[in-house]
Amino acid sequence: MTIKKSEPSVKVLIVDDDNDVLNLLETWLTAEKFDVKRALSGIEALNLVGIYNPDLVVTDLYMEGMDGMALLTELHSDNPLLPVIMLSGQAQIPDAIKAMHLGTSAFLTKPINQNEFLDTVKRVTPSLINKSILNECTKNIIYKSKEMSDIIEMASLVADNDVSVFISGATGAGKEVIAKAIHEASSRRNHRFIAVNCGAIPEQLLESELFGHEKGAFTGANVKHEGLFQAANGGTILLDEIGDMPLALQVKLLRVLQDFEVRPVGSTKTYPIDVRLISATHKNLEEAVEKREFREDLYYRLKVVPLEIPNLSDRTDDIQPLTEHFLANYAKNNKQDYKKFSPDAMKYLVSMPWPGNVRQLMNVIDLCATLSKNKTIPLSLVKKAVHDDPIHMQTLKESKQAFERGYLLSVLRITHGHVANAAKIAGRNRTEFYKLLNQYNIEPASFRDKKNAEKEVN
Repeated sequence: MTIKKSEPSVKVLIVDDDNDVLNLLETWLTAEKFDVKRALSGIEALNLVGIYNPDLVVTDLYMEGMDGMALLTELHSDNPLLPVIMLSGQAQIPDAIKAMHLGTSAFLTKPINQNEFLDTVKRVTPSLINKSILNECTKNIIYKSKEMSDIIEMASLVADNDVSVFISGATGAGKEVIAKAIHEASSRRNHRFIAVNCGAIPEQLLESELFGHEKGAFTGANVKHEGLFQAANGGTILLDEIGDMPLALQVKLLRVLQDFEVRPVGSTKTYPIDVRLISATHKNLEEAVEKREFREDLYYRLKVVPLEIPNLSDRTDDIQPLTEHFLANYAKNNKQDYKKFSPDAMKYLVSMPWPGNVRQLMNVIDLCATLSKNKTIPLSLVKKAVHDDPIHMQTLKESKQAFERGYLLSVLRITHGHVANAAKIAGRNRTEFYKLLNQYNIEPASFRDKKNAEKEVN
């Protein structure tokens, strides 16, 4: 891909303390019609950035004075979306991992291959960004509004690097959908995406769930358990409702993000990890920081690129396409004819405030499709469905059941389905524990590997 002369030149700042490297990179880039500026040090580069306003920075890792990592941190403190390509002839794998987690768009080793270098430059530059990345971000998201279009565009810009993304928004607005879209559009798409709700797991189990534990770490821990960070290695982990994470665990998470390694409960060893972290919450973490309910240093570590998902009531253009999508899904899943809303019913849906956001809209549409005997859903039925929708508040019994089920899943997961050990952790005898599992239709065998299943039988 060569940039036409009639198009505005893409500005690239190249930084290296070796003039020969600068001459080589400048020759390659100018031949492709890039506008190039050069700097012999990190300090000189910082002085040029405000004047030159580059679209891309290419920097060496090891330089005298300010090195590439320090330069990257300074650049992203002012503009976290500025793409940076890191070069090095001496770096080890941990250097590359650290650089990627700090927000480097790409990490290339010297001697540099010309074609690989130019392909990388074109891949990470926002104005030249591959449209396939944007398509990956949008393929599973239904939207029409400009508000969501702006969010998707931002997500596509950050998808293909490892910079931390912080997604805020009300419950039901679609935070996990955006997080998964970022993962699917990234180079990590062939590895696991793991979402964990920090508010749904009991505090005493959350550390083990995230970081794992060694055999004998606590009562009932009869087998070694791999945590979710290790399970997501090479992929992406979403820490949903991060605002509910206990302060003591926030300290340990911060250490993981700084060192890119985890230490399981009860272990003296640490294990390196390569995981892209996305966090999300419906809470106002700035207020939580002021009240000392959330660590300030962790807050700024997480909030490198903030994405705020607007409420559905603030993007009413999305309501009709979402409605049509949910109706189509309902017809497909239930093997029924497609139903539609009458014009006045659709107008009413668009006018509703939707305090439960997209999740509430989906609930109402499913209820309407279920209750409607005709292919056209009338306004009267929509009003009844909105009134009957339980999104506003769960009953105490429903909340208790949701907590109990989440707790049972957690203890089975960390004990690999060993019912006796899980019962000990839960403080119940084995018979009572089995009754609870049956009550929630949970099958412990699904958490076991073959070896552990044989032990359970014996």
